[in-house]
This record gives sequence, structure tokens and C-alpha cells, in this order.
Amino acid sequence: MTTYYTEDHEWIRVEDGVGTVGITKYATDQLGDVVYVDVPEDGTFAKGDDVAVVESTKAASDVYAPVSGDLVERNNALVAEDEGGEGKPETVNEAPPGAGWFCKISLSDPGELDGLMDEAAYKEFCEGL
Repeated sequence: MTTYYTEDHEWIRVEDGVGTVGITKYATDQLGDVVYVDVPEDGTFAKGDDVAVVESTKAASDVYAPVSGDLVERNNALVAEDEGGEGKPETVNEAPPGAGWFCKISLSDPGELDGLMDEAAYKEFCEGL
């Protein structure tokens, strides 16, 4: 299982052609306390499309697809109860690289991963911000 990072502070962990998408600790630190998350129940995304919306005490922000593909699962634990979820958006802050993931996407073009950063490159990128 390999994790890749974007310059927009998303991560994608790929296993067996499916990527789990979330945002990094750096992103959650910039956002502040997450109070609302919206993730579609299905869809096909091109690299760079919006796959989620996050609202925090500081701002609202889009989460972008690091790769192209079909949504195969959303993290219902984050989504508001009136949208079929459990309504625990704070999980994004509590466990950004773990339980705070947003969705899983089946990769339509695994070659798109080549344009993303590994952990060392992402760390260096953040140090320059």
C-alpha cells in the first residue's frame, strides 16, 4: 500500500487499484475545527474534480480528486445524519490519515499517480510554505 500527496494537501492511499482519499494534517491545521463534510454517494471524477466539501470554523474548502476514477465508497461516518451518515465531521481533525478519509475511488488511469508526491517530497513541499 503506497500513499501519495498533492500540492492541495490531499493524500491518496492505493491498494489493489482503489485509492482512499483524505486530507493531510497540514490541511486540517490550516482549516481549524471541521464542523461539516459533504461527500457524494456516487459519481465519476476526473483528476482535480471536487470529491468533497469541508466546512470548518475558519473556512469552507473543496477536496479535489488526486486521480480520475469512479467513487466506490464514501465515509458515512463524516457525513451529516440527514444525508445518510453518522455526522462526525470532527473525525477529519482527530485522524486525518486514518478514520478521517473521505472516499474511495477506483483508479481509471494509474499513471496519474506518477504526478503526485511521495511522503518525503510532500514533507519538503510543506517546509517551503
